[in-house]
Amino acid sequence: MARLKIEISVPETHVDAVVEALHSAGAGRVGAYARCSSVWRVTGNWQPLPGSQPYDGEVGVVRHGEECRVESVCDVEQARAVQQAVRAAHPYEEAVIHFLPLYEP
Repeated sequence: MARLKIEISVPETHVDAVVEALHSAGAGRVGAYARCSSVWRVTGNWQPLPGSQPYDGEVGVVRHGEECRVESVCDVEQARAVQQAVRAAHPYEEAVIHFLPLYEP
């Protein structure tokens, strides 16, 4: 079974909601453990383009702000449900959700 690492950038105010969405969709299973994830603070950079409705910042202005990076894992078959759950809980117009294949020898 193929596994994926999940990386999500989210404002600190919404970390708990995003982590709960991840786990409710089945992410975070590692062996005999459930609800596994990690969170740390990062600095994000973005420039809202014309037509966007930014959660934070102004159209055309480069913004640098504190965010959190949430990481977890899931099976490939769970990825679509995880993505949908995270997007529903995430405040950004364009949520940054990366699914990266894991090498497991």
